[in-house]
Amino acid sequence: MIRDYLDPAGSPAAPPPRDEMGAATRELHASIDRNAPWLHPSLRTIQRDLGSSAEVVAWQEGKAGFMLRGDGAWSELPHLYARYGTEGTTELIGKLRALEGGAVCAIVADCGMQAVALVADQLVMRGVHGVVMRQVYNKTRAFFEGQAKRVGASITLVDDGDHEALAAALRPETRFVFAETFTNPLVRAQDIPALVALTRRVKNALLVIDSTIATPWGLKQPLLAHGVDVVVGSLTKAIGGQDAALGGYIATNHAELANQIMDTIAMRGGILDDDRARRVTANLAVAERHHAQRCATAATIAAFLARHPRIEQVFHPSLPDHPDAAVIARDYARTASLLSFRVTGATELVHRAIADRLVSTGVPRFALSFDGLVTKVNHHRTVSEYFTPKETVERLGIDRLIRLGIGLEDADDLIACLNWTLHAS
Repeated sequence: MIRDYLDPAGSPAAPPPRDEMGAATRELHASIDRNAPWLHPSLRTIQRDLGSSAEVVAWQEGKAGFMLRGDGAWSELPHLYARYGTEGTTELIGKLRALEGGAVCAIVADCGMQAVALVADQLVMRGVHGVVMRQVYNKTRAFFEGQAKRVGASITLVDDGDHEALAAALRPETRFVFAETFTNPLVRAQDIPALVALTRRVKNALLVIDSTIATPWGLKQPLLAHGVDVVVGSLTKAIGGQDAALGGYIATNHAELANQIMDTIAMRGGILDDDRARRVTANLAVAERHHAQRCATAATIAAFLARHPRIEQVFHPSLPDHPDAAVIARDYARTASLLSFRVTGATELVHRAIADRLVSTGVPRFALSFDGLVTKVNHHRTVSEYFTPKETVERLGIDRLIRLGIGLEDADDLIACLNWTLHAS
Protein backbone atom coordinates (compact mmCIF):
# COMPACT_ATOMS: atom_id res chain seq x y z
CA MET A 1 0.00 0.00 0.00
CA ILE A 2 1.17 3.56 -0.71
CA ARG A 3 0.81 4.45 2.99
CA ASP A 4 3.71 2.06 3.71
CA TYR A 5 5.98 4.53 1.89
CA LEU A 6 4.92 7.63 3.82
CA ASP A 7 6.89 7.09 7.06
CA PRO A 8 10.20 9.03 6.91
CA ALA A 9 11.72 6.44 9.26
CA GLY A 10 11.87 3.80 6.51
CA SER A 11 10.55 2.46 3.20
CA PRO A 12 9.82 -0.92 1.59
CA ALA A 13 12.59 -2.29 -0.65
CA ALA A 14 10.58 -2.26 -3.91
CA PRO A 15 9.58 1.01 -5.65
CA PRO A 16 6.05 2.22 -4.89
CA PRO A 17 3.61 0.39 -7.22
CA ARG A 18 1.91 2.79 -9.60
CA ASP A 19 -1.22 0.65 -9.81
CA GLU A 20 -1.84 1.32 -6.13
CA MET A 21 -1.51 5.10 -6.45
CA GLY A 22 -4.46 7.50 -6.64
CA ALA A 23 -6.70 7.73 -9.69
CA ALA A 24 -5.35 11.14 -10.77
CA THR A 25 -1.77 9.85 -10.80
CA ARG A 26 -2.64 6.56 -12.54
CA GLU A 27 -4.76 8.15 -15.26
CA LEU A 28 -2.30 10.97 -15.97
CA HIS A 29 0.72 8.71 -16.35
CA ALA A 30 -1.12 6.05 -18.30
CA SER A 31 -2.04 8.74 -20.86
CA ILE A 32 1.53 10.10 -20.88
CA ASP A 33 2.88 6.58 -21.49
CA ARG A 34 0.66 6.27 -24.57
CA ASN A 35 2.26 9.43 -26.05
CA ALA A 36 5.84 8.75 -24.94
CA PRO A 37 8.33 10.36 -24.92
CA TRP A 38 6.20 13.52 -24.78
CA LEU A 39 4.95 14.89 -21.49
CA HIS A 40 1.34 15.44 -22.59
CA PRO A 41 -1.35 12.92 -23.47
CA SER A 42 -1.66 14.07 -27.11
CA LEU A 43 0.76 16.90 -27.95
CA ARG A 44 4.47 17.14 -28.74
CA THR A 45 5.73 19.08 -25.75
CA ILE A 46 8.51 21.66 -25.36
CA GLN A 47 10.55 18.96 -23.63
CA ARG A 48 10.43 15.18 -23.56
CA ASP A 49 11.05 12.31 -21.19
CA LEU A 50 14.82 11.79 -21.37
CA GLY A 51 14.81 8.59 -19.31
CA SER A 52 17.94 9.39 -17.33
CA SER A 53 20.91 11.72 -17.06
CA ALA A 54 22.82 9.65 -19.64
CA GLU A 55 21.04 11.29 -22.58
CA VAL A 56 21.69 14.77 -21.16
CA VAL A 57 25.39 13.97 -20.77
CA ALA A 58 25.51 12.74 -24.37
CA TRP A 59 23.75 15.96 -25.50
CA GLN A 60 26.20 18.14 -23.58
CA GLU A 61 29.15 16.25 -25.05
CA GLY A 62 27.63 16.65 -28.52
CA LYS A 63 27.40 20.40 -27.96
CA ALA A 64 31.02 20.54 -26.82
CA GLY A 65 32.06 18.54 -29.87
CA PHE A 66 30.47 20.99 -32.29
CA MET A 67 32.09 23.94 -30.54
CA LEU A 68 35.55 22.33 -30.38
CA ARG A 69 35.66 20.77 -33.85
CA GLY A 70 34.08 23.68 -35.70
CA ASP A 71 32.28 21.36 -38.13
CA GLY A 72 28.73 22.50 -37.39
CA ALA A 73 26.44 24.23 -34.93
CA TRP A 74 24.70 22.75 -31.96
CA SER A 75 21.39 23.86 -33.49
CA GLU A 76 21.31 20.31 -34.91
CA LEU A 77 21.40 18.46 -31.59
CA PRO A 78 18.47 16.22 -30.59
CA HIS A 79 15.43 17.74 -28.90
CA LEU A 80 16.28 18.43 -25.26
CA TYR A 81 14.29 21.59 -24.61
CA ALA A 82 12.38 23.64 -27.18
CA ARG A 83 14.32 26.85 -26.56
CA TYR A 84 17.36 25.08 -28.04
CA GLY A 85 15.59 23.17 -30.82
CA THR A 86 13.12 20.40 -31.55
CA GLU A 87 12.78 17.44 -33.89
CA GLY A 88 10.93 19.75 -36.27
CA THR A 89 13.64 22.43 -36.28
CA THR A 90 16.36 19.80 -36.76
CA GLU A 91 14.62 18.46 -39.86
CA LEU A 92 14.11 21.96 -41.28
CA ILE A 93 17.75 22.87 -40.58
CA GLY A 94 18.86 19.91 -42.68
CA LYS A 95 16.68 21.10 -45.57
CA LEU A 96 17.99 24.67 -45.29
CA ARG A 97 21.61 23.54 -45.24
CA ALA A 98 20.98 21.71 -48.49
CA LEU A 99 19.14 24.69 -50.02
CA GLU A 100 22.09 26.92 -49.19
CA GLY A 101 24.55 24.69 -51.01
CA GLY A 102 25.54 22.38 -48.17
CA ALA A 103 26.07 25.06 -45.54
CA VAL A 104 28.08 23.86 -42.54
CA CYS A 105 25.61 25.48 -40.13
CA ALA A 106 22.01 26.63 -40.16
CA ILE A 107 19.86 28.15 -37.42
CA VAL A 108 16.12 28.80 -37.50
CA ALA A 109 14.55 31.79 -35.76
CA ASP A 110 11.02 32.90 -34.99
CA CYS A 111 11.01 35.56 -37.75
CA GLY A 112 13.30 37.06 -40.36
CA MET A 113 14.08 40.13 -38.26
CA GLN A 114 15.11 37.85 -35.39
CA ALA A 115 17.63 36.21 -37.73
CA VAL A 116 19.03 39.65 -38.65
CA ALA A 117 19.12 40.72 -35.00
CA LEU A 118 20.93 37.55 -33.91
CA VAL A 119 23.66 38.18 -36.48
CA ALA A 120 23.86 41.85 -35.51
CA ASP A 121 24.27 40.88 -31.85
CA GLN A 122 27.53 39.13 -32.73
CA LEU A 123 28.90 41.69 -35.18
CA VAL A 124 27.94 45.13 -33.85
CA MET A 125 30.30 45.72 -30.94
CA ARG A 126 32.06 48.69 -29.40
CA GLY A 127 34.61 50.25 -31.71
CA VAL A 128 33.69 48.26 -34.82
CA HIS A 129 32.40 49.63 -38.10
CA GLY A 130 29.84 48.18 -40.47
CA VAL A 131 28.62 49.06 -43.94
CA VAL A 132 24.92 48.67 -44.68
CA MET A 133 23.41 49.09 -48.14
CA ARG A 134 20.85 51.86 -48.22
CA GLN A 135 17.97 49.87 -49.72
CA VAL A 136 17.82 47.21 -47.00
CA TYR A 137 14.52 46.80 -45.17
CA ASN A 138 13.97 49.95 -43.12
CA LYS A 139 13.61 48.05 -39.84
CA THR A 140 16.89 46.24 -40.57
CA ARG A 141 18.60 49.56 -41.15
CA ALA A 142 17.06 51.04 -38.00
CA PHE A 143 18.15 48.02 -35.95
CA PHE A 144 21.76 48.24 -37.09
CA GLU A 145 21.90 51.98 -36.48
CA GLY A 146 20.24 51.68 -33.07
CA GLN A 147 22.48 48.82 -32.00
CA ALA A 148 25.57 50.76 -33.10
CA LYS A 149 24.49 53.81 -31.11
CA ARG A 150 23.88 51.73 -27.98
CA VAL A 151 27.25 49.96 -27.96
CA GLY A 152 29.54 52.60 -29.47
CA ALA A 153 29.94 51.21 -32.99
CA SER A 154 29.48 53.05 -36.29
CA ILE A 155 27.48 52.35 -39.45
CA THR A 156 28.00 53.77 -42.94
CA LEU A 157 25.14 53.65 -45.46
CA VAL A 158 26.12 53.09 -49.10
CA ASP A 159 23.89 53.18 -52.17
CA ASP A 160 23.21 49.77 -53.69
CA GLY A 161 25.37 49.20 -56.76
CA ASP A 162 27.84 51.98 -55.91
CA HIS A 163 30.98 49.88 -55.53
CA GLU A 164 33.27 52.89 -55.51
CA ALA A 165 31.42 54.28 -52.50
CA LEU A 166 31.59 50.88 -50.80
CA ALA A 167 35.35 50.70 -51.36
CA ALA A 168 35.74 54.20 -49.94
CA ALA A 169 33.62 53.34 -46.89
CA LEU A 170 35.74 50.35 -45.82
CA ARG A 171 38.06 50.87 -42.85
CA PRO A 172 40.52 48.70 -40.93
CA GLU A 173 37.88 48.34 -38.21
CA THR A 174 35.09 47.33 -40.63
CA ARG A 175 33.61 44.10 -39.29
CA PHE A 176 30.85 43.46 -41.83
CA VAL A 177 29.06 44.52 -45.00
CA PHE A 178 25.30 43.89 -45.08
CA ALA A 179 23.16 43.87 -48.23
CA GLU A 180 19.87 42.48 -49.55
CA THR A 181 19.12 40.85 -52.87
CA PHE A 182 16.70 41.63 -54.35
CA THR A 183 15.89 44.92 -52.60
CA ASN A 184 12.42 46.12 -51.65
CA PRO A 185 10.71 47.96 -53.33
CA LEU A 186 13.15 48.85 -56.16
CA VAL A 187 14.32 45.24 -56.63
CA ARG A 188 18.01 46.00 -57.16
CA ALA A 189 20.22 42.94 -57.59
CA GLN A 190 23.55 42.68 -55.81
CA ASP A 191 26.71 41.83 -57.73
CA ILE A 192 27.75 39.14 -55.26
CA PRO A 193 31.29 38.44 -56.60
CA ALA A 194 32.04 42.18 -56.54
CA LEU A 195 30.79 42.50 -52.95
CA VAL A 196 32.85 39.48 -51.89
CA ALA A 197 36.00 40.91 -53.46
CA LEU A 198 35.50 44.32 -51.84
CA THR A 199 34.73 42.87 -48.40
CA ARG A 200 37.88 40.71 -48.56
CA ARG A 201 39.98 43.89 -48.66
CA VAL A 202 39.48 44.14 -44.89
CA LYS A 203 40.91 41.32 -42.82
CA ASN A 204 38.22 39.40 -40.91
CA ALA A 205 35.34 41.45 -42.35
CA LEU A 206 32.24 39.38 -43.13
CA LEU A 207 29.78 39.75 -45.98
CA VAL A 208 26.18 39.17 -44.85
CA ILE A 209 23.43 38.86 -47.45
CA ASP A 210 19.69 38.83 -46.82
CA SER A 211 18.32 36.73 -49.69
CA THR A 212 14.66 36.76 -48.66
CA ILE A 213 13.42 38.03 -52.03
CA ALA A 214 15.92 36.27 -54.31
CA THR A 215 15.63 33.02 -52.29
CA PRO A 216 18.11 30.13 -52.63
CA TRP A 217 16.08 29.03 -55.68
CA GLY A 218 16.66 32.34 -57.44
CA LEU A 219 20.44 32.13 -57.76
CA LYS A 220 22.47 30.08 -60.22
CA GLN A 221 25.08 29.36 -57.52
CA PRO A 222 24.52 29.32 -53.74
CA LEU A 223 25.60 32.51 -51.99
CA LEU A 224 27.99 30.68 -49.67
CA ALA A 225 29.68 29.11 -52.70
CA HIS A 226 30.26 32.63 -54.04
CA GLY A 227 32.17 33.44 -50.84
CA VAL A 228 29.37 35.11 -48.86
CA ASP A 229 30.02 34.56 -45.16
CA VAL A 230 26.50 34.63 -43.73
CA VAL A 231 23.09 34.28 -45.39
CA VAL A 232 19.96 35.39 -43.56
CA GLY A 233 16.42 35.06 -44.83
CA SER A 234 12.76 35.05 -43.95
CA LEU A 235 10.84 31.78 -43.88
CA THR A 236 7.65 33.84 -43.75
CA LYS A 237 7.89 34.71 -47.44
CA ALA A 238 8.68 32.35 -50.36
CA ILE A 239 10.17 29.44 -48.40
CA GLY A 240 7.02 29.24 -46.27
CA GLY A 241 4.90 30.37 -49.17
CA GLN A 242 1.46 30.30 -47.54
CA ASP A 243 1.34 33.26 -45.12
CA ALA A 244 0.85 30.59 -42.46
CA ALA A 245 4.03 30.76 -40.38
CA LEU A 246 6.48 33.44 -39.31
CA GLY A 247 10.09 32.32 -39.40
CA GLY A 248 13.66 33.20 -40.27
CA TYR A 249 16.98 31.46 -40.76
CA ILE A 250 20.74 31.92 -40.78
CA ALA A 251 23.17 29.85 -42.87
CA THR A 252 26.95 30.07 -42.65
CA ASN A 253 30.17 28.10 -42.92
CA HIS A 254 31.57 29.97 -39.90
CA ALA A 255 30.87 27.44 -37.16
CA GLU A 256 32.26 29.60 -34.35
CA LEU A 257 29.86 32.41 -35.23
CA ALA A 258 26.93 30.00 -35.54
CA ASN A 259 27.60 28.49 -32.12
CA GLN A 260 27.85 31.96 -30.58
CA ILE A 261 24.45 32.75 -32.09
CA MET A 262 23.03 29.53 -30.63
CA ASP A 263 24.38 30.48 -27.20
CA THR A 264 22.51 33.78 -27.50
CA ILE A 265 19.30 31.92 -28.40
CA ALA A 266 19.77 29.61 -25.42
CA MET A 267 19.90 32.62 -23.11
CA ARG A 268 17.41 34.94 -24.78
CA GLY A 269 15.09 32.80 -26.87
CA GLY A 270 14.08 33.42 -30.45
CA ILE A 271 14.22 29.96 -32.00
CA LEU A 272 11.46 28.77 -34.33
CA ASP A 273 8.82 26.61 -32.66
CA ASP A 274 8.24 22.98 -33.60
CA ASP A 275 4.83 23.35 -35.27
CA ARG A 276 5.92 26.14 -37.61
CA ALA A 277 9.16 24.35 -38.48
CA ARG A 278 7.23 21.21 -39.46
CA ARG A 279 4.77 23.26 -41.50
CA VAL A 280 7.55 24.92 -43.50
CA THR A 281 9.37 21.62 -44.08
CA ALA A 282 6.22 19.82 -45.24
CA ASN A 283 5.48 22.58 -47.78
CA LEU A 284 9.00 23.10 -49.22
CA ALA A 285 8.53 21.26 -52.51
CA VAL A 286 5.24 23.03 -53.19
CA ALA A 287 6.74 26.36 -52.12
CA GLU A 288 9.54 25.99 -54.66
CA ARG A 289 7.09 25.38 -57.52
CA HIS A 290 4.89 28.26 -56.41
CA HIS A 291 7.85 30.62 -56.26
CA ALA A 292 8.79 29.75 -59.84
CA GLN A 293 5.20 30.42 -60.94
CA ARG A 294 5.01 33.76 -59.10
CA CYS A 295 8.31 34.92 -60.61
CA ALA A 296 7.15 34.05 -64.13
CA THR A 297 3.82 35.83 -63.61
CA ALA A 298 5.59 38.88 -62.20
CA ALA A 299 7.75 39.11 -65.33
CA THR A 300 4.63 38.95 -67.53
CA ILE A 301 2.93 41.70 -65.53
CA ALA A 302 6.07 43.86 -65.48
CA ALA A 303 6.28 43.65 -69.28
CA PHE A 304 2.61 44.67 -69.57
CA LEU A 305 3.02 47.64 -67.23
CA ALA A 306 6.22 48.75 -68.95
CA ARG A 307 4.27 49.38 -72.18
CA HIS A 308 1.14 50.81 -70.52
CA PRO A 309 0.42 54.45 -71.47
CA ARG A 310 -0.39 55.45 -67.89
CA ILE A 311 2.79 54.03 -66.32
CA GLU A 312 5.83 56.22 -65.69
CA GLN A 313 8.21 53.52 -64.45
CA VAL A 314 8.24 49.83 -63.52
CA PHE A 315 10.76 48.16 -61.25
CA HIS A 316 11.35 44.44 -61.85
CA PRO A 317 14.55 42.44 -62.52
CA SER A 318 13.15 40.91 -65.72
CA LEU A 319 13.04 44.22 -67.58
CA PRO A 320 15.83 44.95 -70.06
CA ASP A 321 16.40 48.47 -68.73
CA HIS A 322 16.99 47.25 -65.16
CA PRO A 323 20.22 48.87 -63.83
CA ASP A 324 21.62 45.46 -62.87
CA ALA A 325 20.52 43.59 -66.01
CA ALA A 326 24.00 42.21 -66.80
CA VAL A 327 24.51 40.90 -63.26
CA ILE A 328 21.02 39.37 -63.25
CA ALA A 329 21.66 37.54 -66.53
CA ARG A 330 24.98 36.22 -65.21
CA ASP A 331 24.11 35.19 -61.66
CA TYR A 332 20.36 34.93 -61.12
CA ALA A 333 18.08 32.04 -62.09
CA ARG A 334 14.78 33.80 -61.31
CA THR A 335 13.73 37.43 -61.33
CA ALA A 336 11.61 37.76 -58.18
CA SER A 337 7.89 37.76 -57.49
CA LEU A 338 7.94 41.36 -56.28
CA LEU A 339 7.55 44.45 -58.45
CA SER A 340 6.64 48.09 -58.04
CA PHE A 341 5.47 50.83 -60.35
CA ARG A 342 4.84 54.55 -60.58
CA VAL A 343 1.86 56.11 -62.37
CA THR A 344 2.50 59.05 -64.68
CA GLY A 345 1.49 62.41 -63.22
CA ALA A 346 0.02 60.90 -60.04
CA THR A 347 0.78 62.38 -56.63
CA GLU A 348 1.54 60.29 -53.55
CA LEU A 349 -2.07 60.58 -52.45
CA VAL A 350 -3.34 59.50 -55.87
CA HIS A 351 -1.04 56.45 -55.79
CA ARG A 352 -2.65 55.51 -52.50
CA ALA A 353 -6.11 55.88 -54.07
CA ILE A 354 -5.07 53.77 -57.07
CA ALA A 355 -3.92 50.97 -54.75
CA ASP A 356 -7.30 51.09 -53.02
CA ARG A 357 -9.11 51.04 -56.38
CA LEU A 358 -7.12 47.96 -57.44
CA VAL A 359 -8.19 46.18 -54.25
CA SER A 360 -11.84 46.90 -55.14
CA THR A 361 -11.58 44.33 -57.96
CA GLY A 362 -11.59 41.64 -55.28
CA VAL A 363 -8.47 39.89 -56.56
CA PRO A 364 -5.31 41.67 -55.30
CA ARG A 365 -5.56 42.13 -51.53
CA PHE A 366 -4.15 45.06 -49.59
CA ALA A 367 -1.58 43.43 -47.31
CA LEU A 368 1.93 43.98 -46.00
CA SER A 369 3.96 40.92 -46.94
CA PHE A 370 4.49 38.95 -50.17
CA ASP A 371 5.04 35.44 -51.56
CA GLY A 372 1.81 34.00 -50.24
CA LEU A 373 -1.04 32.39 -52.17
CA VAL A 374 -2.77 35.61 -53.26
CA THR A 375 -1.43 38.73 -54.93
CA LYS A 376 -0.88 41.56 -52.47
CA VAL A 377 -0.85 45.25 -53.24
CA ASN A 378 0.12 48.16 -51.07
CA HIS A 379 0.99 51.81 -51.27
CA HIS A 380 4.63 51.85 -50.22
CA ARG A 381 4.62 55.18 -48.39
CA THR A 382 1.58 54.18 -46.31
CA VAL A 383 2.89 50.75 -45.37
CA SER A 384 6.67 51.10 -45.06
CA GLU A 385 7.62 54.78 -44.90
CA TYR A 386 4.67 56.39 -43.13
CA PHE A 387 6.87 58.17 -40.59
CA THR A 388 9.80 58.86 -42.93
CA PRO A 389 10.15 62.53 -43.92
CA LYS A 390 8.92 63.31 -47.43
CA GLU A 391 12.32 64.68 -48.42
CA THR A 392 14.04 61.46 -47.39
CA VAL A 393 11.58 59.27 -49.28
CA GLU A 394 12.07 61.36 -52.42
CA ARG A 395 15.86 61.37 -52.05
CA LEU A 396 15.87 57.56 -51.81
CA GLY A 397 13.69 57.30 -54.91
CA ILE A 398 10.95 55.35 -53.13
CA ASP A 399 8.23 57.97 -53.37
CA ARG A 400 4.96 57.48 -55.32
CA LEU A 401 5.19 53.69 -55.51
CA ILE A 402 2.63 50.91 -55.61
CA ARG A 403 4.08 47.51 -54.75
CA LEU A 404 2.78 44.17 -55.97
CA GLY A 405 3.66 40.83 -54.40
CA ILE A 406 2.45 38.39 -57.04
CA GLY A 407 0.40 35.35 -56.04
CA LEU A 408 -0.85 32.23 -57.82
CA GLU A 409 -3.61 33.81 -59.90
CA ASP A 410 -3.54 33.65 -63.71
CA ALA A 411 -1.43 36.44 -65.18
CA ASP A 412 -4.24 37.57 -67.52
CA ASP A 413 -6.63 38.00 -64.60
CA LEU A 414 -4.18 40.18 -62.71
CA ILE A 415 -3.46 42.21 -65.85
CA ALA A 416 -7.21 42.74 -66.36
CA CYS A 417 -7.54 44.09 -62.81
CA LEU A 418 -4.53 46.36 -63.25
CA ASN A 419 -5.64 47.69 -66.63
CA TRP A 420 -9.15 48.46 -65.41
CA THR A 421 -7.76 50.23 -62.36
CA LEU A 422 -5.34 52.37 -64.35
CA HIS A 423 -8.06 53.50 -66.77
CA ALA A 424 -10.74 53.89 -64.11
CA SER A 425 -8.62 55.95 -61.72
